[in-house]
Amino acid sequence: MPGLFIVVARALGGAGAIVLMEILSRASQAPMATIPFATSIVLVMGSPDAPPARLRCLLGGHVICASSGIVCTMLLGYEPWVAAIAIGTAIVLMHTFDAFHPPAGISPIIIASTHATPLFILSPVLTGALILSAYAALYYRLSGESWPKCSR
Repeated sequence: MPGLFIVVARALGGAGAIVLMEILSRASQAPMATIPFATSIVLVMGSPDAPPARLRCLLGGHVICASSGIVCTMLLGYEPWVAAIAIGTAIVLMHTFDAFHPPAGISPIIIASTHATPLFILSPVLTGALILSAYAALYYRLSGESWPKCSR
């Protein structure tokens, strides 16, 4: 368990990441509810040692889940049950590619409920994951911690 100072520093980093997400949301005129990163921020900033917080999981998990959501909705339509199939498929793919990132599982639900196009994979998903990765790497470097964690 990290000490109080580290927990507070990580909490401040997480709050800063949410503020950045809000600023970018307003600048892009994308509603916050359609940006799938709040729980990823909590994971990466609050528990950077957790396996799903690894860089390959953050990036890969988000791209896999969004891609699964887009492919399934393109084939089957924009229905809630399609999001369920997309999430199940994404779970298999994330495990297959060693990129398991549970927070990314929201993307198929967002895709099905907003009728997102394939561009959703590039923005907000890939762009947002890259921004979060850069933010976390810089934040942890400045705070003296190391991230991303490399394992396996």
